[in-house]
Parts: sequence; C-alpha cells; structure tokens
Amino acid sequence: MSLSANRRPDAALSAHCRPPIVAPARTALAAAAAALAAGRLVGLPTETVYGLAGAAGDALAVARIFAAKGRPAFNPLIVHVPDLPAAGRLGQLTDAARALAEAFWPGPLTLVVPRRADSGLADLVSAGLDTIALRVPAHPVARALLRTAGLPIAAPSANPSGRLSPTRAADVAGAFDAAQLSLVLDGGPCPIGVESAIVGFAGERPVLLRQGGIAEEELEAVCGPLGRPGDDRVQAPGMLLSHYAPAARLRLDAAAAEPGEALLAFGPTVPACAGPVRNLSPAGDPVEAAANLFRMLRELDALADRIAVMPVPRAGLGAAINDRLARAAAPR
Repeated sequence: MSLSANRRPDAALSAHCRPPIVAPARTALAAAAAALAAGRLVGLPTETVYGLAGAAGDALAVARIFAAKGRPAFNPLIVHVPDLPAAGRLGQLTDAARALAEAFWPGPLTLVVPRRADSGLADLVSAGLDTIALRVPAHPVARALLRTAGLPIAAPSANPSGRLSPTRAADVAGAFDAAQLSLVLDGGPCPIGVESAIVGFAGERPVLLRQGGIAEEELEAVCGPLGRPGDDRVQAPGMLLSHYAPAARLRLDAAAAEPGEALLAFGPTVPACAGPVRNLSPAGDPVEAAANLFRMLRELDALADRIAVMPVPRAGLGAAINDRLARAAAPR
C-alpha cells in the first residue's frame, strides 16, 4: 500500500496560507456578512455539508465561486434563503413545490423551479438555465448568517469540483487559500453528511434530480410519485457522472479488501483487512453511515490509493449513499 498524501492539493498549503477558522460568534457573523457584501467568499456550515458561500446577486462573487472550485460553468449553484417567502421572490413555486417546502424546510431539500425574471440573481448562478435551485438550510449558523447578511447566498459544497464534500471546517480550510476564502465559520461536524435531495419542477411532474438528505419515500409521501430526468443534461448540482470523488480508486460492493486496499466497511461484521479500516456504521444504520461517509472516505484517501467499499443497503438514506459512492467510483 502506498501513501498518497503527496497527491492531495491541500497538502501543499502551509498553515499561514489557509483561511482562518472562526467560532460563529456575533462578531464573526458580522465579519462574514461584510465579506459577502464586498464580493468575497466564506466557508459556511450547513446540516448537509459545508458550503463555499458568496452573494448570489453579485456576478463577480459567483464567478469567484466557480473559479475557486474549478467548477464547470454548465453546473448550476444552489441559492440559500432564510424562508419560503424569500424563495418565492426568486422562483416560481408550484403547489407541489410549496407542499414539499412546507414539509421539509428548513432542511436538506433543494427545489429547482422556474427563475423569476426580476430575481436580481447573477445569471451565472443558473449556469445558463431558466431555472433556479433554492434551499432553506436548517443549520443554526447558516440561518444566522442569512439573517445577518440579509441577502441570498449561493453556496455549493466547499471543495474542489468533483472531489469529496467537506463535513468539517478543517476540510474547507485545507482545500482553499486565504486569497480565495476570507474565513470559515466553524459549525462543528455536519449532522447529515450528504448533500440535499433535489426535486425539479420545470415540467408537469416533479422529478428527483438528486438523491440526498431526505429519503425518496418521504418526499413521495408529500408530492406523489417522482419522475426521473429524461436526458443527461445537467439540470442541478450533483448530476455529473464522476463526482464526490477521492483521489483513491474505489471498488464497490466488496466482500473483503484485497492486498493493498483500505476498507470502508458497513455493519457489525467486518472482514479481516491488513490495511486501514473505517466502518460507516457498526450498527448498520444508514443515517449514521451518511453522516460518516465523506469524513471516512477522506481519511482513507489520505492513507491508500485504493479503497474497497462494502455494500450499503439502498433503503432510506442508503439510496443517497449509494449514489455518492457510484459517482465517486465512476471513470474520470
């Protein structure tokens, strides 16, 4: 097994080049709001993953998000707002969209709806589409910053495009330098640990665009059966075939690790492994596994070039976990 830390882009960043990690006291929230108003970026905790936040109405700030992440210009961003009325001022919400918002906001649900012509958002937020992705986060720090800043915040995951999403403040500070990011608000580990579920309303029938932090069954209990995208167009974040990927290669549905592999396990029975091992959930709980997924992948990625991944059932949040693993293992 070869060590692979020298392949990590964050390893080259010395401590003095990294953005400061700050506790979310009132003064830090004011500093973060001032940075956003000036067109700069901040690291923002949410209940799903940490976001790379910029003012959604500032074209230069949004461009800085794309540049910092190395994000393809065709991949739209999620805009975070404090409540349902604020979302309604930016996008056109159908009755079904409002029903989902009322059931799950604040929370890990993003709605993709037709964008209002007078939204005031930067065009690049939508990546050339006539829709807008909207979310009301539940994390208290995210909500406090939205109140303090008083503006909609674009915030994709705070990681280089295609790489593992961050679930701790240190992950964010290690991925960007101080020239790119003014500060990182430390909200502790993200409790959900996978990105939001995304439902689209551009057509007549709601469409599940991304599995995420709310199980499909829960969504359908509110809005009825969800369709699937009719083509391969990127209509929302997280739809690229290769995404959420470590530098290490993943081998999925592994019964055991092969020589030279680390093991990402699930459940109470873990096969013997000569290399590093992390267990997503010894109890076999998909909620616990989702919360641990990106952190444990990140830890194993720092130790091995290849990772064997044990099967995770698809029920509940297991569907989102399997979606992330499949994209992480896809050809690059």
